[in-house]
Amino acid sequence: MSALPATMTCIEITKYGGPEVLVPTTRPVPQPRAGEILIKVAATAVNRPDIAQRQGNYAPPPGASDLPGLEASGTVAALGAGVTGWNLGDPICALTPGGSYAEYCIVPAPQCLPPPRGFDMLQAAALPENYFTVWHNLFERGQLKAGETVLIHGGASGIGTTAIQLAKSFGATVLTTVRTQEKADAVKALGADHAIIYKDNDWAAEVKKVSGGVDVVLDMVAGDYLPKNLSLLKLDGRCVVIAVQGGATATISAGFLMVNRLTLTGSTLRPQSVESKGRMARGLKEKVWPLLEAGRIKPIIYKTFPFTDAAGAHAELERADHVGKVMMTV
Repeated sequence: MSALPATMTCIEITKYGGPEVLVPTTRPVPQPRAGEILIKVAATAVNRPDIAQRQGNYAPPPGASDLPGLEASGTVAALGAGVTGWNLGDPICALTPGGSYAEYCIVPAPQCLPPPRGFDMLQAAALPENYFTVWHNLFERGQLKAGETVLIHGGASGIGTTAIQLAKSFGATVLTTVRTQEKADAVKALGADHAIIYKDNDWAAEVKKVSGGVDVVLDMVAGDYLPKNLSLLKLDGRCVVIAVQGGATATISAGFLMVNRLTLTGSTLRPQSVESKGRMARGLKEKVWPLLEAGRIKPIIYKTFPFTDAAGAHAELERADHVGKVMMTV
C-alpha cells in the first residue's frame, strides 16, 4: 500500500448546538498504538449518541477521539504492535470508540470484524453500532429466547429494524411501536408480528390486548414509558433500557418488581471495556454473521450523505422520518 498521508479531512464539533456546528477540518492522521488498527474509512453512519455528543450531552470516554462517529467500514491502513489476524488492505468494519467522521480512524482490534461475505462497504458500515447494541442488550442482558414475546420500542429506527429482524430470526414473537402507518407497514415487512402506532393509540393497552403480556422489553424511551413497560411484563420478565429519549427519571413500584420477579437493567455501549466489546464481536461473528451472509437479515439503509455534509445527515436523522440507518460515505 502507498504511504499514509500526513493529514486527513474530518468533521469537528466546533461548539455544542445544532447540526450546523459540524464542520469539515484538517487534522493529522492518527497512529495506532499497541493492539489498535488504523482504518482508512469508506463509510460511517449517524447514530443518536452522535447527536447527543454534538449537543453536549454525551462526552467521549477517556482516551477516545473527540471527533464523532461510532462505527466504520473501510480497509486496514496500519497495524499497531501485537495485532494479529489482519493484513494491510483487508476489508474491515468496526465499532469505533469515536472518530469515524474522518478519512482515518483508530479502533481497538477486538472491536473489528470482517464484513459479511457479499457486503459492500456501505452495508458493512451500517452494522456495528446497531448489531453490537442489540446483541448485547436483547440477547446477553435481556436473555431473549425462542418462543418468547418481545416489545421493541422505536421499531423503525436503526436499532429497531435490527432488533426486529434478529428477534424473529431467533424465534421470538415481535411487537413494536412506531410513529406512522408508513413505518408500521415497513416494520411488518421486516417481520414484526404487530406494529402499534403510538401517536394514535394507548400503546400499552394495545400491547396487552394483542399479547397478554411480554417477556422482554427493549426500551429506548424510558421516562413515563418505564412503568408501563414493567406493567406489561410476564412473571420473570426483563426490561432493558438503552436510551432515555423520553426522560432519564421515572417512578416505579418496587413491590410490583419484587412480586413479579422482574429484572430492570440497561446499558450504554460506548464506555464498556474493549474486552466486553470483543466478547460481543465474537458472539456476532459466530451467531449473527451467518444470518447476514445467508440473506436472512440485512441492514436497512434509508439515505446516504457525503461525510462532508454531516450537518445534513444529522438534520435528516433528527427529522425522524427515516426507516433504518442514515449513512455517510467518505
